[in-house]
Amino acid sequence: MSNGDGGGFPTTLPPKMPQFPPSLRSALCRWLLRLCGWRFTGELPDVAKLVLIAAPHSSNWDGIFGMLFKVALRLDLHFVGKREVFFWPLGPILRRLGGIPIDRAGAHDLVPQVTAKFATNERFWFGLAPEGTRKKVTKWKSGFWHIARAAQVPILPAYFHYPDKTVGVGPLLVPSDSYEADMAKLRAFYAPIRGKNHNVE
Repeated sequence: MSNGDGGGFPTTLPPKMPQFPPSLRSALCRWLLRLCGWRFTGELPDVAKLVLIAAPHSSNWDGIFGMLFKVALRLDLHFVGKREVFFWPLGPILRRLGGIPIDRAGAHDLVPQVTAKFATNERFWFGLAPEGTRKKVTKWKSGFWHIARAAQVPILPAYFHYPDKTVGVGPLLVPSDSYEADMAKLRAFYAPIRGKNHNVE
């Protein structure tokens, strides 16, 4: 994979990465991001399955820029959302972008539901915000780690660094037997990252 189009967007994508074909839509999103001064940095890994976490999540703008980057990078990344928002006209758009509706009452079953998706798909990238809210928190939800452990896939840390308008990804983390040890590594990675309204605690 190479970077070199001026905005950090790779000119070729890793072959194992779930991806959409080139389109006018992806080109438009790259143009919009460059117009807004945003760029991408890091290496997208050449793996077929992983859990992507995005932090810090401190603003509604994270979702907007995150979706623009998802389309710009042609990334077939799946995510979950409240079933209530998957009705017309937003529902078909969210599904097309990789959204998976869930019942809030059954949210505690998220780990087995997503693990099953990994088991039934040859290529599957799943993304979520471990903070679980735009508000500042001192403790992340651990679902992403349990999903990665159950599905036996690595974790890819992604970030929004607002001071220089950068969205990027770090090195893969293979979950160990210790959640606390893995969290210490992730928090060290996110320590220099600055969100729009707050940073990772």
